Amino acid sequence: MQHEAEKLEEPVREANELARKLGLEPYDVNYWIVDYDEMNELIAYGGFQNRYPHWRWGMGYDRQQKQGQFLGGKAFEIVNNDNPAHAFLQVSNSMADQKAVITHVEAHGDFFANNEWFAMFSRNPDAAAMLSVHAETIGEYMQDTDIDRSEVERFIDHVLTLEDNIDQHQRYEPLSDDGEQEPDVDYGDIRDELANLDLSDEVQRQVFDEQWLETQQREDETGTFPTEPQRDILAFLRRYGKRYDEDAGKAVEMTEWQKDVLEILRRESYYFAPQKVTKIMNEGWASYWESVMMAGENFAGENEFITYADHMSKVLGSGGLNPYSLGLQLWQFVENTENRRHVVEKLLCVEGITWRNFHDTVDFSAVLDALEPDDLVASVDADRLEAIPADDSRIDGDAVEAAQRGEIDIETYPWKLFTYEGLAERHYSLVQPANRGYIARISRGELERISRYMFDHERYASVEAALADVDFTVGWDRMREIRESHNDITFVDEFLTQEFVDEHNYFTYEYLQSSDDYRATSTDYEDVKKKLMLQLTNFGKPTIVVADGNYRNRNELLLEHRYNGVALDIPQARDTLERVFELWGRPVALRTIIKVYDDHDVEIARRRDREPEPEEMGLELRFDGDEFEEVELTWTEVDHLAATDVDYDTKPDEWLA
Repeated sequence: MQHEAEKLEEPVREANELARKLGLEPYDVNYWIVDYDEMNELIAYGGFQNRYPHWRWGMGYDRQQKQGQFLGGKAFEIVNNDNPAHAFLQVSNSMADQKAVITHVEAHGDFFANNEWFAMFSRNPDAAAMLSVHAETIGEYMQDTDIDRSEVERFIDHVLTLEDNIDQHQRYEPLSDDGEQEPDVDYGDIRDELANLDLSDEVQRQVFDEQWLETQQREDETGTFPTEPQRDILAFLRRYGKRYDEDAGKAVEMTEWQKDVLEILRRESYYFAPQKVTKIMNEGWASYWESVMMAGENFAGENEFITYADHMSKVLGSGGLNPYSLGLQLWQFVENTENRRHVVEKLLCVEGITWRNFHDTVDFSAVLDALEPDDLVASVDADRLEAIPADDSRIDGDAVEAAQRGEIDIETYPWKLFTYEGLAERHYSLVQPANRGYIARISRGELERISRYMFDHERYASVEAALADVDFTVGWDRMREIRESHNDITFVDEFLTQEFVDEHNYFTYEYLQSSDDYRATSTDYEDVKKKLMLQLTNFGKPTIVVADGNYRNRNELLLEHRYNGVALDIPQARDTLERVFELWGRPVALRTIIKVYDDHDVEIARRRDREPEPEEMGLELRFDGDEFEEVELTWTEVDHLAATDVDYDTKPDEWLA
């Protein structure tokens, strides 16, 4: 491992320098060399070396190990969001894989440091220390002789059932022990009436206790709490949750260790939430810059490139919702369309060119030839260093002087001679073979929109003059702006267009009741987008909110499912309610909307080769600690749960321009 670390010192140093020349601003990264078993352990632990004791980590380790042994899966890297970040490299990886991992990690470090969703938890996290303290705290509770270890594990199981039921669109706010009880209620009048009855202390203690008083709140004094539905179910349970005491037959206060563990797990949920809501963006961002460095700047040596390309193609070609592939495609689309818009704006300022005659007037082949990087930045000749102009903004003058003194190996690291502007021109996207059709395929509608909002009245006498004024950095600049504020939902919503869907052959598929199988149903971008949104909103899981903590005026908990056309898995919902009961200590209920198909309608629909129309109806599940109750609800009781469309508004208001 020491030998491997020494071999990687230069690639680590050079990758960081190249990343910064490309405009990235990553956290500093500490690289660690680990073996196969240690890598599997780190992946199971979510990228950290120390986590609280729990069986889930062993299950994750076993899954990762079997994936490698039987399914051919391979772990190339893991990096965590920390400052400094920590990345782990497997000692058995080839040098090509190690370099790919390092360039990938540097881009992840930039995303961690600059995306505002990660700042929702902390701009400068010390996550390793935080998780280590959490592990130590929970470990001490498990070793406490006054606490049953199995009870701690069971309590963790209950909380983990709800680990994604937080408000990931709000900043994490820790909860203290101050003011965490239920809202104060004035029981003074009731107490006065009881005092007038001259009851014995024993009767008051056994019959008219605090729990009884809570249920006797007068109708005009009661109101639901919270006043607005609350997405952070863990926070609500931390404030108002109890535990059911079987011996006493009633709900009692949680113990201090239970409150502490609940808040620890809630805090960790908020820490990991940004990684979940930016998975597509983050992996696509890292894959994009890895490709620029490894292939575009030959960071992979001649004897390493084939291995790199083979492994990269397998990563991008894996099935399912692949965040690497989708993210990379979207970032490339952003770059190409932004560069295209900029070039088109310049061309529309040429005398005689308008949006109406654009396709008939412009020679697209000549435009692309003019945009090709010139000889100064396209290639580097060690014998012509003296001829490089020192005042060119694309050239790093200090690096040229160092190269002349023999201090830089420009054959291995030619990028050292260039500034950000020079590298942007070297990698200008529109002239790359795969993208040469972008300008020509711009639609008349897009041309009209660009022309309508152009306020620059500067005119060019010729196409050549207009293209000489093109800024090659606009695509990368725009990508960094997007990287700062978006999450996966807003990223997909804004940049997944019909052009993107057509270019990459995306389509939707649905399960059809009429044929009892899955069929491709649409290539419309709105349908594709909606399908993706359903997999991304709330981590792809049902959105459940706290509607009432005093349901039925009996301190029961009412949860509501924000129905978006996808019905709940009722057996799984039952299992979850049992867990929630353990954290509330009193009966819990869940309202949702279900779809019901009439067998006769389905049979007729199949004969006519059409889809049957389901009936949507309200349902309330209630668990009292012993048994379940299901109650059908009228539509007026649940119509507020039904979404008219997927909710795309997942950006905090203060970030919306």
